[in-house]
Amino acid sequence: MSRRLQGKVAVITGGTSGIGAATAEVFAGEGAKVLIAGRSEKKGAKLAARLGRDVIYQRADVTREDDIKCLVETAVERFGRLDCMFNNAGGPDRGALDTVTMDDFIYSSTLLLGSVALGIRYAAAVMKPQRSGCIINNSSIAGIRTGQGGYLYSALKAGVIHLTKLAGVELGPYNIRVNSIAPGAIATPIFWGGSEAANALDEETNKRKMEKLVRNLANAAPLPRAGLDKDIAHAALFLASDEGSFMNCHDLVVDGGRTSFFFEKNTQTGRTDRSSDKT
Repeated sequence: MSRRLQGKVAVITGGTSGIGAATAEVFAGEGAKVLIAGRSEKKGAKLAARLGRDVIYQRADVTREDDIKCLVETAVERFGRLDCMFNNAGGPDRGALDTVTMDDFIYSSTLLLGSVALGIRYAAAVMKPQRSGCIINNSSIAGIRTGQGGYLYSALKAGVIHLTKLAGVELGPYNIRVNSIAPGAIATPIFWGGSEAANALDEETNKRKMEKLVRNLANAAPLPRAGLDKDIAHAALFLASDEGSFMNCHDLVVDGGRTSFFFEKNTQTGRTDRSSDKT
Protein backbone atom coordinates (compact mmCIF):
# COMPACT_ATOMS: atom_id res chain seq x y z
CA MET A 1 0.00 0.00 0.00
CA SER A 2 1.13 3.56 -0.71
CA ARG A 3 -0.37 4.89 2.56
CA ARG A 4 -2.09 7.73 0.72
CA LEU A 5 -4.12 8.68 3.80
CA GLN A 6 -1.36 8.36 6.37
CA GLY A 7 -2.17 10.48 9.43
CA LYS A 8 -5.66 11.43 8.24
CA VAL A 9 -8.85 10.87 10.23
CA ALA A 10 -12.12 9.88 8.56
CA VAL A 11 -15.73 9.36 9.61
CA ILE A 12 -17.81 7.06 7.39
CA THR A 13 -21.55 6.84 7.92
CA GLY A 14 -23.33 3.72 6.75
CA GLY A 15 -19.98 2.09 7.37
CA THR A 16 -20.99 -1.39 8.48
CA SER A 17 -21.81 -2.88 5.07
CA GLY A 18 -21.67 -2.30 1.32
CA ILE A 19 -19.95 0.86 0.07
CA GLY A 20 -19.28 2.15 3.58
CA ALA A 21 -17.56 -1.01 4.78
CA ALA A 22 -15.50 -1.26 1.58
CA THR A 23 -14.42 2.36 2.00
CA ALA A 24 -13.45 1.80 5.62
CA GLU A 25 -11.26 -1.11 4.56
CA VAL A 26 -9.59 0.89 1.78
CA PHE A 27 -9.05 3.96 3.97
CA ALA A 28 -7.59 1.91 6.83
CA GLY A 29 -5.31 0.11 4.40
CA GLU A 30 -4.04 3.48 3.22
CA GLY A 31 -3.13 4.59 6.73
CA ALA A 32 -6.22 6.50 7.89
CA LYS A 33 -7.72 6.41 11.35
CA VAL A 34 -11.39 5.63 10.78
CA LEU A 35 -14.62 5.90 12.72
CA ILE A 36 -17.26 3.70 11.11
CA ALA A 37 -20.87 4.43 11.95
CA GLY A 38 -24.03 2.44 11.43
CA ARG A 39 -26.96 0.80 13.16
CA SER A 40 -25.70 -2.80 13.13
CA GLU A 41 -23.59 -3.09 16.28
CA LYS A 42 -22.61 -6.68 15.55
CA LYS A 43 -21.33 -5.91 12.05
CA GLY A 44 -19.68 -2.66 13.10
CA ALA A 45 -17.77 -4.15 16.01
CA LYS A 46 -16.66 -7.12 13.92
CA LEU A 47 -15.43 -4.91 11.08
CA ALA A 48 -13.58 -2.53 13.40
CA ALA A 49 -11.85 -5.43 15.14
CA ARG A 50 -10.76 -6.87 11.80
CA LEU A 51 -9.37 -3.59 10.50
CA GLY A 52 -7.18 -2.88 13.53
CA ARG A 53 -6.73 -0.55 16.48
CA ASP A 54 -6.97 2.64 14.40
CA VAL A 55 -10.54 1.79 13.38
CA ILE A 56 -13.41 2.23 15.82
CA TYR A 57 -17.15 1.69 15.55
CA GLN A 58 -19.92 3.87 16.93
CA ARG A 59 -23.60 3.11 16.63
CA ALA A 60 -25.48 5.89 14.88
CA ASP A 61 -28.79 6.56 13.18
CA VAL A 62 -28.24 9.41 10.73
CA THR A 63 -31.90 10.43 10.91
CA ARG A 64 -31.04 11.69 14.41
CA GLU A 65 -29.11 14.97 14.56
CA ASP A 66 -27.51 14.20 17.92
CA ASP A 67 -26.06 10.96 16.55
CA ILE A 68 -24.35 12.80 13.68
CA LYS A 69 -22.97 15.43 16.04
CA CYS A 70 -21.65 12.73 18.38
CA LEU A 71 -19.81 10.98 15.55
CA VAL A 72 -17.76 14.07 14.81
CA GLU A 73 -17.15 14.71 18.50
CA THR A 74 -15.97 11.15 19.07
CA ALA A 75 -13.58 11.25 16.10
CA VAL A 76 -11.98 14.44 17.43
CA GLU A 77 -11.83 13.15 21.02
CA ARG A 78 -10.26 9.85 19.95
CA PHE A 79 -7.99 10.95 17.11
CA GLY A 80 -7.51 14.69 17.63
CA ARG A 81 -8.87 16.00 14.31
CA LEU A 82 -11.13 15.29 11.35
CA ASP A 83 -9.85 15.26 7.76
CA CYS A 84 -12.61 13.44 5.87
CA MET A 85 -16.35 13.10 6.39
CA PHE A 86 -18.00 10.56 4.09
CA ASN A 87 -21.77 11.07 4.27
CA ASN A 88 -22.52 7.67 2.83
CA ALA A 89 -25.51 6.38 4.81
CA GLY A 90 -28.78 6.01 2.96
CA GLY A 91 -31.33 3.49 1.82
CA PRO A 92 -34.52 3.06 -0.18
CA ASP A 93 -37.09 5.84 -0.17
CA ARG A 94 -40.76 5.49 0.74
CA GLY A 95 -43.65 6.54 -1.45
CA ALA A 96 -44.34 6.51 -5.19
CA LEU A 97 -45.84 9.46 -7.10
CA ASP A 98 -49.43 8.32 -6.63
CA THR A 99 -49.09 7.05 -3.05
CA VAL A 100 -46.61 9.40 -1.35
CA THR A 101 -47.63 10.81 2.01
CA MET A 102 -46.10 13.58 4.09
CA ASP A 103 -44.69 10.93 6.43
CA ASP A 104 -42.99 9.27 3.43
CA PHE A 105 -41.53 12.60 2.39
CA ILE A 106 -40.27 13.48 5.86
CA TYR A 107 -38.69 10.06 6.35
CA SER A 108 -37.04 10.00 2.92
CA SER A 109 -35.78 13.56 3.00
CA THR A 110 -34.41 13.19 6.53
CA LEU A 111 -32.51 10.03 5.61
CA LEU A 112 -31.25 10.96 2.16
CA LEU A 113 -30.76 14.74 2.29
CA GLY A 114 -31.06 15.95 5.87
CA SER A 115 -28.35 13.57 7.08
CA VAL A 116 -25.97 14.95 4.45
CA ALA A 117 -26.73 18.58 5.34
CA LEU A 118 -26.06 17.89 9.01
CA GLY A 119 -22.98 15.81 8.27
CA ILE A 120 -21.58 18.78 6.36
CA ARG A 121 -22.52 21.18 9.15
CA TYR A 122 -20.83 19.32 11.98
CA ALA A 123 -17.78 18.31 9.98
CA ALA A 124 -17.27 21.88 8.77
CA ALA A 125 -17.38 23.19 12.34
CA VAL A 126 -14.26 21.12 13.09
CA MET A 127 -12.55 21.60 9.74
CA LYS A 128 -12.83 25.40 9.59
CA PRO A 129 -10.36 26.02 12.46
CA GLN A 130 -8.02 23.44 10.88
CA ARG A 131 -8.26 25.30 7.56
CA SER A 132 -8.43 21.95 5.81
CA GLY A 133 -10.72 19.02 5.19
CA CYS A 134 -12.59 16.91 2.69
CA ILE A 135 -16.31 16.16 2.72
CA ILE A 136 -17.67 13.46 0.42
CA ASN A 137 -21.39 12.89 -0.10
CA ASN A 138 -22.96 9.80 -1.61
CA SER A 139 -25.24 10.93 -4.42
CA SER A 140 -26.46 8.72 -7.29
CA ILE A 141 -26.94 8.68 -11.04
CA ALA A 142 -30.63 8.74 -10.07
CA GLY A 143 -30.01 12.38 -9.23
CA ILE A 144 -28.94 13.24 -12.77
CA ARG A 145 -31.06 10.91 -14.92
CA THR A 146 -34.65 9.67 -14.78
CA GLY A 147 -35.42 5.96 -14.64
CA GLN A 148 -32.56 5.17 -12.27
CA GLY A 149 -34.30 5.13 -8.90
CA GLY A 150 -37.44 5.78 -6.94
CA TYR A 151 -39.52 8.96 -7.11
CA LEU A 152 -38.35 10.67 -3.91
CA TYR A 153 -34.96 8.93 -3.94
CA SER A 154 -34.08 10.46 -7.30
CA ALA A 155 -35.24 13.96 -6.38
CA LEU A 156 -33.40 13.89 -3.07
CA LYS A 157 -30.19 12.61 -4.63
CA ALA A 158 -30.39 15.55 -7.05
CA GLY A 159 -30.60 17.67 -3.91
CA VAL A 160 -27.43 16.03 -2.56
CA ILE A 161 -25.56 16.97 -5.74
CA HIS A 162 -26.66 20.61 -5.56
CA LEU A 163 -26.04 20.78 -1.80
CA THR A 164 -22.52 19.55 -2.49
CA LYS A 165 -21.87 22.42 -4.88
CA LEU A 166 -23.34 25.02 -2.54
CA ALA A 167 -21.25 23.77 0.39
CA GLY A 168 -18.10 23.55 -1.73
CA VAL A 169 -18.43 27.19 -2.73
CA GLU A 170 -19.01 28.31 0.86
CA LEU A 171 -16.29 26.16 2.43
CA GLY A 172 -13.66 26.43 -0.31
CA PRO A 173 -12.05 29.56 1.19
CA TYR A 174 -11.31 27.50 4.31
CA ASN A 175 -9.49 24.92 2.15
CA ILE A 176 -12.34 22.48 2.72
CA ARG A 177 -13.29 20.53 -0.39
CA VAL A 178 -16.83 19.20 -0.84
CA ASN A 179 -17.52 16.62 -3.54
CA SER A 180 -20.04 13.87 -4.18
CA ILE A 181 -19.87 10.45 -5.80
CA ALA A 182 -22.70 9.31 -8.07
CA PRO A 183 -22.65 5.51 -8.13
CA GLY A 184 -24.34 3.68 -10.96
CA ALA A 185 -25.89 0.26 -10.46
CA ILE A 186 -23.62 -1.06 -7.69
CA ALA A 187 -24.12 -4.55 -6.27
CA THR A 188 -25.23 -3.84 -2.70
CA PRO A 189 -28.20 -4.94 -0.57
CA ILE A 190 -30.09 -1.74 -1.44
CA PHE A 191 -31.53 -3.76 -4.35
CA TRP A 192 -33.46 -5.95 -1.91
CA GLY A 193 -34.37 -3.36 0.70
CA GLY A 194 -31.09 -2.06 2.11
CA SER A 195 -29.00 -3.07 5.09
CA GLU A 196 -31.97 -3.57 7.42
CA ALA A 197 -33.52 -6.09 5.04
CA ALA A 198 -30.18 -7.82 4.59
CA ASN A 199 -29.67 -8.05 8.35
CA ALA A 200 -33.01 -9.86 8.63
CA LEU A 201 -31.86 -12.61 6.24
CA ASP A 202 -29.40 -15.40 6.87
CA GLU A 203 -25.90 -15.24 5.39
CA GLU A 204 -26.58 -17.91 2.75
CA THR A 205 -29.68 -16.11 1.43
CA ASN A 206 -27.83 -12.80 1.20
CA LYS A 207 -24.96 -14.52 -0.59
CA ARG A 208 -27.32 -16.10 -3.12
CA LYS A 209 -29.05 -12.80 -3.78
CA MET A 210 -25.74 -11.02 -4.23
CA GLU A 211 -24.42 -13.61 -6.67
CA LYS A 212 -27.53 -13.28 -8.83
CA LEU A 213 -27.41 -9.50 -8.63
CA VAL A 214 -23.78 -9.42 -9.76
CA ARG A 215 -24.69 -11.56 -12.78
CA ASN A 216 -27.61 -9.29 -13.67
CA LEU A 217 -25.67 -6.05 -13.27
CA ALA A 218 -23.08 -7.23 -15.78
CA ASN A 219 -25.72 -6.13 -18.33
CA ALA A 220 -26.29 -2.69 -16.81
CA ALA A 221 -23.52 -0.70 -18.55
CA PRO A 222 -21.14 -0.82 -21.51
CA LEU A 223 -18.43 -2.33 -19.32
CA PRO A 224 -19.22 -6.07 -19.13
CA ARG A 225 -19.19 -6.48 -15.34
CA ALA A 226 -21.12 -5.41 -12.30
CA GLY A 227 -20.22 -2.31 -10.36
CA LEU A 228 -18.88 -3.27 -6.93
CA ASP A 229 -18.64 -1.49 -3.60
CA LYS A 230 -14.85 -1.30 -3.94
CA ASP A 231 -15.25 0.76 -7.12
CA ILE A 232 -16.90 3.51 -5.08
CA ALA A 233 -14.41 3.06 -2.24
CA HIS A 234 -11.51 3.78 -4.59
CA ALA A 235 -13.28 6.86 -5.94
CA ALA A 236 -13.65 8.08 -2.35
CA LEU A 237 -9.95 7.38 -1.77
CA PHE A 238 -9.01 9.60 -4.71
CA LEU A 239 -11.19 12.45 -3.43
CA ALA A 240 -9.89 12.13 0.14
CA SER A 241 -6.21 11.90 -0.83
CA ASP A 242 -3.78 14.59 -1.94
CA GLU A 243 -4.31 13.49 -5.55
CA GLY A 244 -7.80 14.99 -5.33
CA SER A 245 -6.67 18.24 -3.73
CA PHE A 246 -8.01 20.44 -6.57
CA MET A 247 -11.38 18.69 -6.75
CA ASN A 248 -14.22 20.75 -5.34
CA CYS A 249 -17.98 21.13 -5.99
CA HIS A 250 -17.80 18.08 -8.26
CA ASP A 251 -20.14 15.10 -8.66
CA LEU A 252 -17.93 12.17 -9.66
CA VAL A 253 -19.94 9.67 -11.71
CA VAL A 254 -18.81 6.05 -11.28
CA ASP A 255 -21.23 4.00 -13.36
CA GLY A 256 -19.32 2.05 -16.00
CA GLY A 257 -20.94 4.26 -18.63
CA ARG A 258 -24.53 3.46 -17.61
CA THR A 259 -25.79 7.03 -17.88
CA SER A 260 -24.85 7.02 -21.58
CA PHE A 261 -25.73 3.40 -22.28
CA PHE A 262 -29.19 3.57 -20.73
CA PHE A 263 -30.40 6.45 -22.85
CA GLU A 264 -28.63 5.97 -26.17
CA LYS A 265 -29.37 3.23 -28.68
CA ASN A 266 -26.54 0.75 -28.92
CA THR A 267 -27.01 -0.71 -32.38
CA GLN A 268 -23.48 -2.08 -32.53
CA THR A 269 -23.77 -4.45 -29.60
CA GLY A 270 -27.53 -4.88 -29.37
CA ARG A 271 -27.17 -5.29 -25.60
CA THR A 272 -30.15 -4.70 -23.37
CA ASP A 273 -30.31 -3.58 -19.79
CA ARG A 274 -31.54 -6.38 -17.51
CA SER A 275 -30.20 -4.91 -14.27
CA SER A 276 -33.70 -4.62 -12.80
CA ASP A 277 -34.27 -8.40 -12.82
CA LYS A 278 -35.53 -9.53 -9.45
CA THR A 279 -32.97 -10.92 -7.02
